[in-house]
Amino acid sequence: MAVAGGGESPRNAPGRPLGIDGGSWQSGHLQGMALDRAEGFMYFSFTNLLVKTDLEGRPVGSVTGFTGHLGDLDFHAEDRRVYGSLEYKEAKAFYVAILDGDRIDRMDMDAATSGVVSTVHLREVVDDYTADMDADGAFDGDTAHTADHRYGCSGIDGLAFGPAFGKRDGRQKLTVAYGVYPDAGRTDNDHQVLLQYDIGDWAELERPLTESRPHRSGPSAPDGKYFLYTGNTKYGVQNLEYDAHARRWLLAAYKGTKTAFPNASLFLVDGDRAPRSGPLRGQPEPERGRLLNLVPQGVHHGPSGTYGWESAGQFGLVSLDDGRFYVGDAAEVRDGGVTRQTGKAVLHRWTGDVPTPFAAVTPGAAPEA
Repeated sequence: MAVAGGGESPRNAPGRPLGIDGGSWQSGHLQGMALDRAEGFMYFSFTNLLVKTDLEGRPVGSVTGFTGHLGDLDFHAEDRRVYGSLEYKEAKAFYVAILDGDRIDRMDMDAATSGVVSTVHLREVVDDYTADMDADGAFDGDTAHTADHRYGCSGIDGLAFGPAFGKRDGRQKLTVAYGVYPDAGRTDNDHQVLLQYDIGDWAELERPLTESRPHRSGPSAPDGKYFLYTGNTKYGVQNLEYDAHARRWLLAAYKGTKTAFPNASLFLVDGDRAPRSGPLRGQPEPERGRLLNLVPQGVHHGPSGTYGWESAGQFGLVSLDDGRFYVGDAAEVRDGGVTRQTGKAVLHRWTGDVPTPFAAVTPGAAPEA
């Protein structure tokens, strides 16, 4: 995700490297990236490992030992910390992990004992994840093959700072997007669900990461809960990003399988348009919610009314707020009989071309105006 609040002006940063290598690790695959513009560091999430590099791809530090799922990242310039989604589905616990970036200064720092990681619990996510939708008195657990999980909620993944929906400025809010189980057989899972939080009082709620005893300290409810009708995708919003240049939110997802939808992999939300109250389609009982507005660009699908693109970004997306983005590239490699995961931030520019809106930046290319 992009830096949030303060930091370097994008007009002072025309010479970004074309690629930043996140390394090769015995870990999970690349989940997200975050850029510290002021000091020149990139953070990479590899599911159970966080890696910090300089902008030449040299490792500076890492945090290991996550037994949960560390997902998308963002860097918040106001407190110089890295925020990431963190899931413990068996414990029915979902957190925003907060990492002190300046203190990550050596390799293999332990997530539980190094003191660089704190967490805030998200009760709203737990309530939807554990919802007994078929009223049989049983929670069926981490599976898509159930009527449980309100809105199909599988947890959280995408995460980013930006203004409140419908606002151009003001206090930065932390937006967290649901994971949504892929299930073509139900109709109540066709919305992306996004929660917005004002983190101004979160210092009082933060607790150390103790994986053996998951805590429940966090806000009782989000400041806002929003819905975007896109059709079901495979595990919801993988990467979420606010682009201050165009004042819109980018939602990168794995493609869904429902034949009634075009199954795009990138959606844009108009950040200037205020959410509107409206019915949530496909719910088992009539329900209304605060609906977000798709940018009417890309591939338009008349029957569903959706717009979207065929695009990368599911493994990492960082806006430089000048028309350029770092897009995550992930691969699995075999090295001496050992399987490793690689990740790289590759510089692209937004073209808006249909169906693929990003183009890799080539040497000597100027940033978009």
